[in-house]
Amino acid sequence: MLNLTLRTCNKYRHEFIMPEHFLMALFGEQPFVNTVADYGEDALQKLNDDLRAYLQSLETVPGQDPYQPVLSAQMEQMMKIAAQQVVNSSAERIDVPHMVSALLTLEDSQACYFLEKAVGGVNFTADFMCELLVSYDALGDSQDATDGEEPRQEDIWRTQVVCLNDTIAQHNPLIGREKELERTMQVLCRKDKNNPLHVGEPGVGKTAIVYGLAALIEAGKVPPRLAGSRIYQLDLGTLLAGTQFRGDFEKRIKMIMDGVLKEGNAIVYIDEIHNLVGAGRTGDGSMDASNMLKPYLDSGDVRFIGSTTYEEFNRFFSKSKGIVRRFQQIDIEEPSVEETVRIIMGLKEKYEAFHQVTYPEEVITYAVAASAKHINDRFLPDKAIDLLDEAGAYREIHEAADGSRVVDKQLVSEILSKVCKVDAMAMKSDDNSGLETLHERVSGSIYGQDEAVRQVVEAIQMAKAGLLEDDKPLASLLFVGPTGVGKTEVAKVLAREMGVPLVRFDMSEYTEKHTVAKLIGSPAGYVGYEDGGLLTDAIRKTPNCVLLLDEIEKAHPDIYNILLQVMDYARLTDNKGRKADFRNVVLIMTSNAGAQYASQASVGFGARVPAGEAMMRQVKRTFKPEFINRLSATVVFNDMDRVMAGMILDKKLRELHERLSARHVTLQLTDEARQWLLDKGFTLEYGARELDRVIAHEVKPLLMREILFGRLTNGGEVTLSVEGDHLALSWKA
Repeated sequence: MLNLTLRTCNKYRHEFIMPEHFLMALFGEQPFVNTVADYGEDALQKLNDDLRAYLQSLETVPGQDPYQPVLSAQMEQMMKIAAQQVVNSSAERIDVPHMVSALLTLEDSQACYFLEKAVGGVNFTADFMCELLVSYDALGDSQDATDGEEPRQEDIWRTQVVCLNDTIAQHNPLIGREKELERTMQVLCRKDKNNPLHVGEPGVGKTAIVYGLAALIEAGKVPPRLAGSRIYQLDLGTLLAGTQFRGDFEKRIKMIMDGVLKEGNAIVYIDEIHNLVGAGRTGDGSMDASNMLKPYLDSGDVRFIGSTTYEEFNRFFSKSKGIVRRFQQIDIEEPSVEETVRIIMGLKEKYEAFHQVTYPEEVITYAVAASAKHINDRFLPDKAIDLLDEAGAYREIHEAADGSRVVDKQLVSEILSKVCKVDAMAMKSDDNSGLETLHERVSGSIYGQDEAVRQVVEAIQMAKAGLLEDDKPLASLLFVGPTGVGKTEVAKVLAREMGVPLVRFDMSEYTEKHTVAKLIGSPAGYVGYEDGGLLTDAIRKTPNCVLLLDEIEKAHPDIYNILLQVMDYARLTDNKGRKADFRNVVLIMTSNAGAQYASQASVGFGARVPAGEAMMRQVKRTFKPEFINRLSATVVFNDMDRVMAGMILDKKLRELHERLSARHVTLQLTDEARQWLLDKGFTLEYGARELDRVIAHEVKPLLMREILFGRLTNGGEVTLSVEGDHLALSWKA
């Protein structure tokens, strides 16, 4: 087309190539000529006369010698606009309609003025472009394909759809789903409202059922009414692409539906059918794709199969009552673990041939069970198939240590640990060496709380042994006891020894009623709704962790209502309906409730109530019975005694030695200095935190001054001793 424009410019011997030359060249394009002629018998002649008169009035290049014309500013602008339209419409190339559309947007252009004048004025521009686009869709492409033969309108609609009968071999075969498939065929054989609607979560196999139906049709295993049917997939995204003007989208749909209706015995499959509602709507008008299809849905001559998810069905599709009543809803439920194993065993051969690997049967069973347990935001069988597919891709690239190409459990665990952030070793049920020594490792860092540590470790081991219910957290523990005896420290040590993160929430931040909503997200319309919930988001990011809710008694009582479903069903739903899974979480709550009553347990004549029992009485007054009843264990921590304080002091001093070693400083304490620190730091009221304060106030300032300004600038050995009523440093002579 541009070559013809150049020849037109040379014919008139003009210095610049202008839009008027392009418009004159369009007289060689039959679709354009036919479109303009539709606007009146003299429209084409009027346009031709105006253009010729204008071009003949322009100055020409003198002489007869060849010359090279250049693009005018308006021609460059027109081509830029046409190129931008192609980018916005997802077209593959610049075609005549794009150039004409760009021409009609030019200001102070004679070509634009002459064309609008010929077709009836600026009010007819949009209609003219629609006619031109349809003409080129119907004539231009067909003429290229048929070498000038008369175009066949009935063949054009096939380019806008995909026939599933012809693409069966490219997809996985359908295994199982006999009930859903039979129900689908039953609905398709109805006289009226013979349109099935598959509704289910993403990944449960809605599209696979339609491909399974196409395979049965091709195999001749369907009722006579469905024999020989062709299933055409209608992609709304493809239909919308390139529809720049009012009427383009509607004409495409009508062209496709008329073609399907003429073929007969055809089934139209619309994936993500909720997109019908509102598709193609402009302004406040009610006409959209769903309303355009109502006559075809009513007639029963064309059968439709739709698929969508529950969320999108409720949010979009259910609002169009007229469309909903024309479909018969078929629920596609998530298959069980056993059904998924059967499905993947049927697909096993296809994936083994693709990746050139081997999937043992026990690995498939393990992968399905592991994905069902650890991948919580997706559904079977899709998530299990993806897991095995990725494991096969990895083994295809990296052979095993023994040179084999077998996908084993270890590889599946490693792939799964990357997907859902779960420790690969924690998922291996046959590796319990870490659990066996967990008690010794935790006891090595926690002193004087042997019974508390035993209860915590046993709760974890009980869950790992599979003796607890699967729909509960690994453990739900309440730690009660005086301040500074190691409640929070046990949670930290447990997370470190289990190799999982510690997620801590300070419950003193949630004392007000409105602050509790931050954990699951603010309600719609309130500030912070878009931020989501702090607790639910944290668990979604780290589903395998130790969750510490520190000083739970300081929180507003509404917090207990939220925690009830966490402890009972290991689920928590945020303000947007997304679920957080707590099945791999160790929930630890600490509380000082009742600690002040422990020291009063034995006050009075003949009163011999144990301190732990006194604390538990107050705990039962503080927390609701339904809250206490859902706990795995309530762990009572002992009061601090002098032996425990000495062990904790030694631990704190070891930590100080490690910090000093980085500065090449060696610190030794005399027995008197250690005893002095113990006397100053041991109190029943404040626990181990008083030891931290004594070391921070009495020991560290002495070392700080010497390290920065004194004899320990370059390191050295120093002894801490008692002089009078204070500590002092001394050096070896």
